[in-house]
Amino acid sequence: MQNELEQKIFQASTSEIYGDPEVHPQNETYWGRVNPIGVRSCYDEGKRCVETLFFDYYRQHGLNIIVARIFNTYGPRMHPEDGRVVSNFIVQALQGNEISIYDDGSQTRSFCFVDDLIDAFQLFMNSDDDFHGPVNLGNPIEITILELAQKIINLTGSNVKIINKPLPEDDPSQRQPDIGLAIEKLGWEPKVELDYGLERTIEYFTDRFK
Repeated sequence: MQNELEQKIFQASTSEIYGDPEVHPQNETYWGRVNPIGVRSCYDEGKRCVETLFFDYYRQHGLNIIVARIFNTYGPRMHPEDGRVVSNFIVQALQGNEISIYDDGSQTRSFCFVDDLIDAFQLFMNSDDDFHGPVNLGNPIEITILELAQKIINLTGSNVKIINKPLPEDDPSQRQPDIGLAIEKLGWEPKVELDYGLERTIEYFTDRFK
């Protein structure tokens, strides 16, 4: 039986630690740009704090940690009310409601299908013990929120309208991972194209609403 210090402890961190980035795409050496008292800061700073504690335990106690910074992920089995943009848009389109985007929808995100992310988790857990991260895990293909809304409308066969709402405070204008480290250390990069992943996700929600 392995000593508890030899067991790998996985920290699911987030791209939110980069805040509203001034560097694009974001790589792991970028320290981020987070408003510490903003409306989003509880989540952003919470994840940054956990990364700090994990690396302190690694340095002081030799705990075998790995830290993954997860970018926007989607796929079947998402909760219809989880507040994520992909599930929000699909639910609105399937139910015939207007799709709400913030501002003009020109802000960008990068969406990784859940199967690809799970593959990355397995590779990271089985990686060399001297690689602790942090490592970006996400799809580097960037898309605007308006383009995403239009794509979901087309894929659902809906004729709903897109409406614009005020941009929330501290909403990031861009989010795109540099996955060079994941390619180098894990031999991983996503394989699932956005249209296919959205089709799978739409099928799930369609069945759920029947």
